[in-house]
Amino acid sequence: MSVTKWARPAVGREPAGAALLAWLADSSAAVLCLVTGGAGCGKSTLLAWLVGHGTRAGTERERVVHAFVPLAGLSVRGAVWTLADQLGLMARGPEEFLARLTADRRPVTIVLPDLHAATDPGVLTELVLALSTQDHVRLVVETRSDTPVHRQLAASGAAVMDLDEPRWTDEARRRSWNAAHGETIAPPAPERHQVAAVVELNDPAALCAADPWLVTAAFDADQEERGGLRSAWLRAGQSLCRDQDSAERALVLLTALGDAADPRLRPELDQLAATAGWRLGWSRIRGDMAPPWPGPVFAMTTAGLPAGQALLADHQGVLRTVNTADCTPNGRIPQLQSPLVGLGLLTDSTVLALDDQGRVSAETLPGAARPTGLAALLDDRPTPAQRLTDTLRTHLVRSAGRALCATPGVVAVGGGDGTVHAFTPGSPDEAPRTCRLHTGRVTALAALDLPLGDDGQTVPLLYSAGADGRVRAWSPAADPQLTPVAERPSPVTALSATHTPRGPVLAVAWADGLVELRFLDGGETRHLWPGTAVNALALTADGSLLIGTDDRLLCLHPR
Repeated sequence: MSVTKWARPAVGREPAGAALLAWLADSSAAVLCLVTGGAGCGKSTLLAWLVGHGTRAGTERERVVHAFVPLAGLSVRGAVWTLADQLGLMARGPEEFLARLTADRRPVTIVLPDLHAATDPGVLTELVLALSTQDHVRLVVETRSDTPVHRQLAASGAAVMDLDEPRWTDEARRRSWNAAHGETIAPPAPERHQVAAVVELNDPAALCAADPWLVTAAFDADQEERGGLRSAWLRAGQSLCRDQDSAERALVLLTALGDAADPRLRPELDQLAATAGWRLGWSRIRGDMAPPWPGPVFAMTTAGLPAGQALLADHQGVLRTVNTADCTPNGRIPQLQSPLVGLGLLTDSTVLALDDQGRVSAETLPGAARPTGLAALLDDRPTPAQRLTDTLRTHLVRSAGRALCATPGVVAVGGGDGTVHAFTPGSPDEAPRTCRLHTGRVTALAALDLPLGDDGQTVPLLYSAGADGRVRAWSPAADPQLTPVAERPSPVTALSATHTPRGPVLAVAWADGLVELRFLDGGETRHLWPGTAVNALALTADGSLLIGTDDRLLCLHPR
């Protein structure tokens, strides 16, 4: 790929442009560069030059601009959601954004014009100062001179470029530029977020049709619940602010509505979402009481469970079974090793649970039949499930697991090196079949047992997902498919696969918040952005999709 050639900055700002590029290339320079000056001095024009070139394909790595958010008129959440979207992250607010960016060690350069004109510049200044403590982040922030935010940031040890100072302008080139283009450049047009507007915050139809950034700013400023609409909007706002039609926005808002909301809102939002690609079956939100929210969902499966049941693992390693029709609780297993990252069920109702340290534990599904009587006392030989569990534990001592799945035909674990190991439940003592499928760690696994004919024989098909953003298919009896089933520039966080009345279906969730439902026979794909990071997915036999997050559990049906 050829290297992008940079044009000269306008109005003789070559010295300022050269200094910005030198600052970007200097790894020992201050993390924060403050571009300041009086109104109309050309700050926005200089940053437009930097962003225009820094976002082009072929730009040198140290000059790439990864996120650009004009802050004029934006609320704090609006700014955070826009930044998170551009960086491929999910965040409900500033603290979560900072935590996720801290954990994501990719080097990033962020450009933030017009900090002084944000709706709450003081809070955003605190976010900028927090970001400036991250050594993998570079920040270019524009604000006018002699404003409170300018004084606060200038005192933080930032590199300061005051464009009112003569040293940042080449006078000869400025005169030449003005002669060729007329007098000085016109001031930038106001951003759309600066346009004053009144949004009816009590009206769901108005909310779903309005400029979402104005709605976000209004809810940031207004603490009234509006029948539960405010909490729902702020809960799923990163998705609600995406470019979409009002029906899709109504669906997302409906999924985030708690059971304490005005009961008139749910049917109204359901009607507004009638043309969306999904229909909400039910949602359970943090704080819901009837039925109760089951807690954060860190892992989940329906594979191998009785029809109409799902098995959930929360943040403490507690396992629960719930009814997939309405999320009513069915049973509970006390705390295991925590937190859990993968679940699988064997044919004898043994639950395999993989924790985040790569260790596997085994428990019996609540309500499952247990051996009784004299035969149970006399037969103390390990069962096939116990032997398989022992084989898994021995294997995981050598290679810690990062993902797990199970069907009657296969049990698979994925490792931190991108390798997937497939075990045969019917031959628990056999060595696993192994294949390296990813660059970086395996993040999720799912499997289908495909029928070979009418005699009941099946062959397992594994779906493996990784931090490399790829989903790959592999039958352990053959070589993996060379072409990924799916690929995006974001790590995969969850997978699920099952047989449905429409054929085999695969669900995929990515770290940037996208959920896809892929109908594997027909090639159709449905998309959903729930507005929060997705930890787990589970498909039911009727084709419904369960989505588990830190604060929600959703059941949706593709229309």
